[in-house]
Amino acid sequence: MPTSRISACFEKTRAEGRAALVAYLMAGDPDLETSFQALMALRENGADIIELGAPFTDPMADGPSIQLAGQRSLAAGTKLADVLALARRFREVDSETPLILMGYANPVHHMGYDSFADAAATAGIDGVITVDLPPEEDAPLREHLAEHEISVIRLATPTTTEARMARVAEGASGFLYFVSVTGVTGAGAADPREIAPKINAARRISGLPVCVGFGVRSGAQAAEMAKIADGVVVGSAFVDHAAKALESGHFADAPAGMGRLARELSEAIAEAAS
Repeated sequence: MPTSRISACFEKTRAEGRAALVAYLMAGDPDLETSFQALMALRENGADIIELGAPFTDPMADGPSIQLAGQRSLAAGTKLADVLALARRFREVDSETPLILMGYANPVHHMGYDSFADAAATAGIDGVITVDLPPEEDAPLREHLAEHEISVIRLATPTTTEARMARVAEGASGFLYFVSVTGVTGAGAADPREIAPKINAARRISGLPVCVGFGVRSGAQAAEMAKIADGVVVGSAFVDHAAKALESGHFADAPAGMGRLARELSEAIAEAAS
């Protein structure tokens, strides 16, 4: 049961013969106002889907860039409720761009699955990625999200067997997030030729669009991944702009830098389709 915004996005990119650009940023890094301006910069410069990171104290799946982004966000006092409020503010000016909330189970559990699902729906969240909640354990959350037609987006890796892929796909919707390398976010870069068969299998088994992430930082890399996937996810390269802005003290540099990167990636993906 993919939400209408996610479905509409992939229908649009398929009609245009290209992959979607999925851009990630950490909410509250370096502060919530800068994050809002970054959201606007991403949607104005070609991001088709935006993943909004919720900070957590033990982000085991994240590499150094996103771990540090989460630490900066927590130091600024960002809570899960603030992330949802940021999404709600974005929805006041954008009713079309899919928003995916990406984070860990503990803050969601602390809020309560039913309260979280209600708040996420009110905020205009289209999908949720809970990276440390496997399919065997996400049924209670999935049931509450289903009441609001919010997608549960699952992750697969190059080591995921076809039998496991079927389990990962069961109850998932929206799209499948394919982690292109083993390890944490921002680590290494996959060879598209090696993972293409796995992506095809993931698409066949799940019946969902497959978006590839981890290790994509440049337009050239995005273009290569765009040839084998339905979407390309970029995260660490975006949050690095927030780090640079904090170091310089010029917070406005973060949205501007993210916008330039989004434009580079978007244009490279479009060129790869031509």
